[in-house]
Amino acid sequence: MTAITDIPDAPRAARRPQLGNPVLHWLRKNLFSSIPNGIITVLLMVLLAKAIFSSVQWGIANAVWLTPTNDSSACRAARGLGACWAIVPEKYRFILFGTYPFDEQWRPALSVVLFIALYYLSTRRALWRRELVYLWIGALALISVLMWGGVLGLSFVSQDRWGGLPVTLILATFGLAVGFPLGILVALGRRSKLPAIRSLSVLYVELIRGVPLVSLLFMASVMFPLFMPAGFNIDKLLRAQIAIILFAGAYLAEVIRGGLQAVPRGQYEAADALGLSYWRKHRLIILPQAIRHVIPPLVNTFIAFFKDTSLVLIIGIFDLLTTAKTAIIDPAWQQFSVEVYIFVAAIYFVFFAMSRYSRSLEAPTTPK
Repeated sequence: MTAITDIPDAPRAARRPQLGNPVLHWLRKNLFSSIPNGIITVLLMVLLAKAIFSSVQWGIANAVWLTPTNDSSACRAARGLGACWAIVPEKYRFILFGTYPFDEQWRPALSVVLFIALYYLSTRRALWRRELVYLWIGALALISVLMWGGVLGLSFVSQDRWGGLPVTLILATFGLAVGFPLGILVALGRRSKLPAIRSLSVLYVELIRGVPLVSLLFMASVMFPLFMPAGFNIDKLLRAQIAIILFAGAYLAEVIRGGLQAVPRGQYEAADALGLSYWRKHRLIILPQAIRHVIPPLVNTFIAFFKDTSLVLIIGIFDLLTTAKTAIIDPAWQQFSVEVYIFVAAIYFVFFAMSRYSRSLEAPTTPK
């Protein structure tokens, strides 16, 4: 009879630490597990090294960083050998702020700083209180005063002069800030027991989600003024903002409805047992849990709308990408569009880093 102690302990053997260098073990397991995999790995490493070397040569070693004012001769001499980063300090104010009055561009710059501060403060869990809502309302009102002016000694600047990064942030932020409560109301309407409210909510969501944002922007810019009385006109930026709010409200309604469905039925029954009214039940118990479940997709939705603001080009609004395209119309700098697009891509990338924050929120909100 075989002794019990002679039976190999498979799980214990599997947990036995690997001998040798762990880095070499990882490389052997993941990159050189077979001869074909090893060949492919070597080829990819050679291509990657060549791409990095060429990028460093073009973007750093042979690049032109500064030139005299509006003089691109040095860049044209280095054409094909190095990048012309001199176009960034030459055109950055137009790219970032469009045709906003040059001497007043500190106002949109301060507005951008306020937006970034709001985003940062909103990522701090310790500040997720009612005061944060008041802070958002006050900051958005201050941004409106800075951009428009006409009060506090600030000169008035028409919306036709706005452009660049502030317009992108305004369209995305105001769209989400106003679309969020609209989405909550629509999500509650879709779960309502009243057939009329439920039908209207379903009709709104399906109608808005059934057409692309481009169609809504086109209708807001071209079709909407045709239905208005003669002499009555709404600024095209405001019309675009309303279209984005309606679009955002429909998509956020579905995200929030998913959060409402994730709340256990027992929470509803407990709130009813306490005698809470419909609105107090949802405000104090249901909605806080539902919104916590959907924080990561809410952040992802914001990122998606931040990118979709570039579609306002079709109605003649100068967002960040549009001002970048316009900046290279100048014949002296027309050949260096790649450098401008890389600069704009870097700005978008900084804001898209919010997706990392969204990923970090998934762990605390996922039930164990």
